[in-house]
Amino acid sequence: MKRLGAVVAAAALTAGCATAPAPAGDTASAPARLVSPADPWENWNRKVFAFNDTVDENVVRPVAEAYRDYVPQLVRTGVGNVLGNIRDAWSAVNQFLQGKPADGLEMSARVVTNTTIGLFGLLDWGTQLRLDRRSEDFGQTLGVWGAGPGPYVVLPLLGPSSVRDTAGWPVDRLFAPSRLPETDAGSYAVLATELLQARSDLLDTTQLLDQVALDRYSFVRDAYLSRRLDQVYDGAPPLQDYGDEGDSPAK
Repeated sequence: MKRLGAVVAAAALTAGCATAPAPAGDTASAPARLVSPADPWENWNRKVFAFNDTVDENVVRPVAEAYRDYVPQLVRTGVGNVLGNIRDAWSAVNQFLQGKPADGLEMSARVVTNTTIGLFGLLDWGTQLRLDRRSEDFGQTLGVWGAGPGPYVVLPLLGPSSVRDTAGWPVDRLFAPSRLPETDAGSYAVLATELLQARSDLLDTTQLLDQVALDRYSFVRDAYLSRRLDQVYDGAPPLQDYGDEGDSPAK
């Protein structure tokens, strides 16, 4: 769910790519839906997307709304800061793995700052000191190493992804906040907190998505792929050859 916040940040750039689905019972007069070469599994992906929407609408969103409405903002901010500080440590590792030692050192300094004077990340002193967060994950690292994204895929409950990012996800989870507790109960509690925090942060964003997207599926897909391309190249992707879906940096 956290990915959705990032994809909507790129959605304005890809809104023109979204097409409305054909109305039921009017397939003869409705225009054919554009097929993305990056999404050969679209039929299956749309079914998973619809399943995720149903779970979100009936379970996840109502719980996240209750969390937002009844837990004070100060507490939610502190929880988000602590979880973000833990993820920053893994981002620093990925910076080094990608051959960016300067960024890795800056992220490491951010983690040390927030862990010490920031009371284990409760306070975000790193941002105040202009040690900006540059989040990285293992999927991005694989992209920098030369792995192409592969086909787009929607994962049950987890949302938009690609074959490459799906391969990197288990590695990311090895260093997730929920791995820190020594008991299963503690791990599940932290995981639930991660999900609640992420979904509550996205309530306004998903409301906007509902309002502006003609076809929510293609809107999210195109924004996700554009965002991940931008992340692999640190904001400076090359001009694309539309006959090649690869987005890994050339060696």
